[in-house]
Amino acid sequence: MSVVSAQQLSKTYQSGDVAVQAIKDVNFTIKPSSFVSFVGPSGSGKSTLLNMIGCLDHPTSGVLKVLDQDVAKLDRHAAAKFRGDHIGFVFQDFNLIPVLTTFENIEYPLMMVQNWPPQKRRERVMELLSAVRMEDQARKRPDQLSGGQKQRVAIARALVTHPRLVLADEPTANLDHDTAYRIIELMKSMRDEFGSTFIFSTHDPKIMKEAEETFVLEDGYVRNQHNSREAAANA
Repeated sequence: MSVVSAQQLSKTYQSGDVAVQAIKDVNFTIKPSSFVSFVGPSGSGKSTLLNMIGCLDHPTSGVLKVLDQDVAKLDRHAAAKFRGDHIGFVFQDFNLIPVLTTFENIEYPLMMVQNWPPQKRRERVMELLSAVRMEDQARKRPDQLSGGQKQRVAIARALVTHPRLVLADEPTANLDHDTAYRIIELMKSMRDEFGSTFIFSTHDPKIMKEAEETFVLEDGYVRNQHNSREAAANA
């Protein structure tokens, strides 16, 4: 079984009279509970690919299955529900709501997307606060947190709904080296504890090193794929 599979996947944007092909006949498969990165220069198609996997954008052609669902066939409402039920997001600029506390930011998807009852929400948020070691920051707002702390909150929020898939777009881009490394280790431990699959769009060599599989994009194509586990086993 795969979490994500793509067959001859393409995405074309229309800019005036010019058609820009961002993704071109891409094929790949991602296994459950894996730690995967899409890497490549700016404009190579990484963010476009993540947006399609996250049901934020539709393919122009080809097949894209996420958790056995052909997401190209989902209308806007169905795509939003599918995201809310199955996918978590981690962003490079954190995307925390400034007027909410740490606790409230993590709780937000449980209220607005899945409508959990209050006691169940509190138990789940406290579980995630403990997992990311932010219990003592629960009442602070984002402007009172460091960059690393904000990213911890963002990771907890992404995981709070028990998603099977977490998409992280340049999650370490705004962090210093040591903080970025700690965040990567945290995400790996969250993968191990909760079983979610993590897919990254990144330029960060630290994430590439830790990823079990790395897909290299160039001009919309997947040029090659590197399996870190196989390389380690053959070393």
